[in-house]
Amino acid sequence: MKNIYFSEEHELFRESLRGFLQKEVVPNIDTWEETGTIDRSIWTKMGDMGYFGLASPEEYGGLDLDIFYTVIFLEELQRINSGGFAAAMWAHAYLAMTHLKAEGTSAIKEKYLPASISGELIGCLCITEPFGGSDVAGMRSTAVRSGEHYILNGSKTFITNGVYSDYLIVAAKTDPEKGNKGLSIFIVDRDTPGISATKLDKLGWRASDTGEIAFTDVKIPVDNLMGEENKGFSYIMQHFALERLIMGVNAHARAEYALDYTLGYMAERTAFGKTIDKFQALRHTVAEMASEIEMVKSFNYSIANNLNSGDYVVKEASMSKLLSTKIADEVIYKCLQMLGGYGYMEDYPLARMFRDSRLGPIGGGTSEILKEIIAKMVIDKKEYKPAAN
Repeated sequence: MKNIYFSEEHELFRESLRGFLQKEVVPNIDTWEETGTIDRSIWTKMGDMGYFGLASPEEYGGLDLDIFYTVIFLEELQRINSGGFAAAMWAHAYLAMTHLKAEGTSAIKEKYLPASISGELIGCLCITEPFGGSDVAGMRSTAVRSGEHYILNGSKTFITNGVYSDYLIVAAKTDPEKGNKGLSIFIVDRDTPGISATKLDKLGWRASDTGEIAFTDVKIPVDNLMGEENKGFSYIMQHFALERLIMGVNAHARAEYALDYTLGYMAERTAFGKTIDKFQALRHTVAEMASEIEMVKSFNYSIANNLNSGDYVVKEASMSKLLSTKIADEVIYKCLQMLGGYGYMEDYPLARMFRDSRLGPIGGGTSEILKEIIAKMVIDKKEYKPAAN
């Protein structure tokens, strides 16, 4: 069936990106998975190819392309079987840079955006805290105004690119008494005194540098405020829709890759005189998995199309992440089972995919939190609205 969302230009881009990743990234993945460090050179190579500027304005060196180029970017990153490498790339381009584009002043954009697009600078987004998790409103970090600076104190955790990035987009309370209405966003250079980071040892996503970051009396120039003071919560909520859709697209793409790989294995593996793709029990399991993947993929494409048209898709994106990550976990679990003992071996891709996929229902808002958000919209008729301009 022809997909209505992808043109010939989209598919040429997919082919080019897939070739680039196979040549420049795949040969290094095992090393980066072992060391937890991605070579700096690949960031500039990705930048040179324009991959960090797909959704950025042309005036800053971006390509300003429609969202389905981003969808292709995310899908192809999942096919190289390193959730950590993929996360490092999209957390830079679609978490840190999204806030840069949306809330950065002209001066901030001129300083950071072209260098982010080129891969010269790497960004990270610092929201989650050790005691907060998905409770953004319960944030404890503070940024107190003192003359021409804010003094930032607090800590963040589970931050992708949190150790090796060059700048940090940081959320902190500028008016703690107002709760979530007293939250602001800042951009902070990594070399600012008072910042320290510790790399976390993770079950999966091992190629990426996930960090815990401490801020001790960090002086931030007033000009580094992103958007309006005390409007940070609405900015964060507004961009969560994109992050959740990204997680949903990642999930359907890795599930699809897992099934494709498993089908190739089943076509060659023999038992009792025939290939295992001829056994009815396994064939029917494949039929269920393929149907579920196709269902959430089509749903995700429709959400992406609506987002591209300017719709506020917080409900649909939350549903996407909830269902897509659940289905991906179940598909990869079943695919690993079909490989038998080989599925448990690190020489085969399913072991790493199994670990990497498990973060899907956790990161970017846990499934439990998403269920309550969806319930509020469906049952309580709560309306989430974009931040006022």
